[in-house]
Amino acid sequence: MQDRVKEALFSSLGPLVLDARVADLYAGTGSIGLEAMSRGAASVTFVESSRDASSVLKQNIELVAMGGEVFMDTVERFLARASGPFDLVFCDPPYPASKEVVTEVLRNVVPRLSEGATVILHRRRGEDAPEVEGLELVDERRYGSTQIWRYEENLK
Repeated sequence: MQDRVKEALFSSLGPLVLDARVADLYAGTGSIGLEAMSRGAASVTFVESSRDASSVLKQNIELVAMGGEVFMDTVERFLARASGPFDLVFCDPPYPASKEVVTEVLRNVVPRLSEGATVILHRRRGEDAPEVEGLELVDERRYGSTQIWRYEENLK
């Protein structure tokens, strides 16, 4: 995620980050989760399947010395055993991931959310927002070729 997009995203989230239990799915080198930590998140769980990216992620966490837990695993396997609950989830799957795959990941996120939690989905501009029971789409923003959807937990 580009720095200007990340800054706009976190500005829109405002106080939702403070004291939040955060999951950074498809974490890469951890820039989103580390930004959440720098803005007062209570904890961040990073999930990344690439050995190279996980190595850099661990180095970045050590460098900033703010903590965080790293799971080197696929998001699907992590969600199958994660208990949560998470207050804020960042989901940034690779662009080639199909809408069906992304929708299934979001379905598996829902049971791990706290009441009123927020889920951020980062995708390529021009795609349709996945519809998932238990998540209500509350915001959509476009930045160049990037699209950000914001969902809120809605298990009424």
